[in-house]
Amino acid sequence: MNLGAFIEEMEQLAPPLLADDSDHEKIGLIVQGKAEISRICCALDPTPAVIARAAAVSADMLVVHHTPLWNPVTRLTGSTAQIMRALLAADMNLYVMHTNFDRAENGVNDALVRLLSLTGVSSLSLGRVGDCSISVLEISRRLGGGVRIWGRIDPSVNRLAVVAGSGFDPVLLHEAVDRGADAFLSAEMKHAVARAAPLPCIEATHYALEAPAMRDLAARMGWDYIDDPPITRQFK
Repeated sequence: MNLGAFIEEMEQLAPPLLADDSDHEKIGLIVQGKAEISRICCALDPTPAVIARAAAVSADMLVVHHTPLWNPVTRLTGSTAQIMRALLAADMNLYVMHTNFDRAENGVNDALVRLLSLTGVSSLSLGRVGDCSISVLEISRRLGGGVRIWGRIDPSVNRLAVVAGSGFDPVLLHEAVDRGADAFLSAEMKHAVARAAPLPCIEATHYALEAPAMRDLAARMGWDYIDDPPITRQFK
């Protein structure tokens, strides 16, 4: 496939106009490589390990959710240099779909909806809310790891709001309450937000909430998915 045709297809899947204003320069084709694409890999982040595995299978394109270049680059050093060196050496394209994929139909938050079997779903300004028929324990199991509970929560949740990634924002929390949610699932809770939260919150890892969408995308498109979860341990 020609690079231009690939970009056009991706922009249909996750229209750039859906992205946050601050995100517009951080999505799309971030690193340009080969003009013709035959093998595509997909991951959550373009970590050195992911790029090495993509290069090992001679991938022409790596599609990720998070850009490695969050701020204007004035020098290439450290991990940024390592990532850029590996991509350029492999002549590999890097394509990013971030907040545009969060909001897109069949995007990041819809993958969570499917994973958790939510029904009666409606959209939040960033996220989804739906009826939940599984327990908090089962939510944790399906996400593949432990969760942290903020506030008092029943073992079963009737209506759950989900915002993939770092979504514990007071505006979103109150929006979820207005939509009838009795619990809110996201990642990277701040203490001050937790203390003022208007409903119980379930905190999972950033990876657990966003990787399912990239895995689903790879399966849907016939790409190679590269799993690269963080290494964590729980002590009792």
